Amino acid sequence: MGLRKILTDAEPALHKVCKPVTNFDSKLFKLLDDMRDTLIESGGVGLAAPQVGILRRVVLVDVGEEDNEIIEFINPEMVETDGEQYGPEGCLSVPGKYGLVKRPYYAKVRAQDRNGD
Repeated sequence: MGLRKILTDAEPALHKVCKPVTNFDSKLFKLLDDMRDTLIESGGVGLAAPQVGILRRVVLVDVGEEDNEIIEFINPEMVETDGEQYGPEGCLSVPGKYGLVKRPYYAKVRAQDRNGD
């Protein structure tokens, strides 16, 4: 189990632009596996690489359809959205704070998987 420290909002890394992933190798696999363990341990529903100090375009989302069904998105791009919904949200990097957030009801995302597909 490879747990990583989740940075808080005061950390400069969370305020920088991330670079795309170009190498789909064992280093990326280790990051993804560690992020999965960290997300499960934290009880959160999403975790992005900058939250663990890595400035790359990587995000994991627990879709909650089955126990720990986590989707990995590498270099994600929103390509379509529709509708809107409001709900309470928090952030693992801003512990203890929550707010009412407006999000699309539907979102279509284009991304690569851990193998670059």
